[in-house]
Amino acid sequence: MTDVSETDSSLDTLIDRLPALKGQLAGVIQGKEETLEILLVAWLAGGSVLIEDVPGVGKTTLAKALSLLLDADFKRVQFTPDLLPADILGGSVYNPKDGSFYFRRGPIFCNVLLADEINRASPRTQSALLEAMSEQQTSIEGTTHPLPSPFFVLATQNPIEFHGTYPLPEAQLDRFLARIQIGYPDSDVEVSILYAQQEKHPVDGLEPVFNATECIALQQSVRKVRVDPSLAEYIVAIVGATRDDSRLELGSSPRGSLMLFRACQARALLQTRDYILPDDVQALAVSVLAHRLALSTKTRYSGVDGVSIVNEILQSIPIPS
Repeated sequence: MTDVSETDSSLDTLIDRLPALKGQLAGVIQGKEETLEILLVAWLAGGSVLIEDVPGVGKTTLAKALSLLLDADFKRVQFTPDLLPADILGGSVYNPKDGSFYFRRGPIFCNVLLADEINRASPRTQSALLEAMSEQQTSIEGTTHPLPSPFFVLATQNPIEFHGTYPLPEAQLDRFLARIQIGYPDSDVEVSILYAQQEKHPVDGLEPVFNATECIALQQSVRKVRVDPSLAEYIVAIVGATRDDSRLELGSSPRGSLMLFRACQARALLQTRDYILPDDVQALAVSVLAHRLALSTKTRYSGVDGVSIVNEILQSIPIPS
């Protein structure tokens, strides 16, 4: 039997390597530390991320870099209008030699899945990811198949192009722990990017920081981060305020509360703390909750969005001392 002190010591060593993971990722995607932190928070919390941004800002590069640093099996699926659920999940294939059928796994059977331009696929194809993101399994032809662990979905969509796209339904958006934007870099950072890629791409020099077993251990340790009851009540108050806001047709679900709770635990661990602070809630509330809000028609035409509503709620609710 493994000694408890030895287990704790091993976990402490893993936690001490988290800043190195964040540092190497920041060397690839420069000048976007807050965005990278939310991405790593979602990974530690066992959630998925939706990146809503224009082409060319490094979304695919970010997914590749993360998979290399985690020594993870990486798959990329380009979503198109003619993409079928079987193209993602897999299905039975006929073997003409002996007349039998065998199951061929789709690209979803990996550790890091990049669902590129997810809003270009039909709602039926988009929904193929629902079970995978929430339960880490997929049901194909009446059989349930567990997915590899850890499993992380990073989906992208272009917010300015609407021709030939299918808006993500609320049920799909609710499965993403966070929605983030990368954005254009500052001019001085962009100059550094030019020189950083002059001879080779920074991704080519990355070495794994964690393996699959270590990733699972870190994700399990997130649940042990202490949360004071006053902070749990603070989270519930924020989420409850979204349900009472007259500008919204639908506020955040209890899943939003759970994901914000878990994300705060993950952020504390990422910063090598074993307890959460009000700062964790305030830093993550917009990314975790804004995309879960269904705005009324009048609110949408008034120019108000979910981000501003969550920020207003944060300012209106007293912070626990």
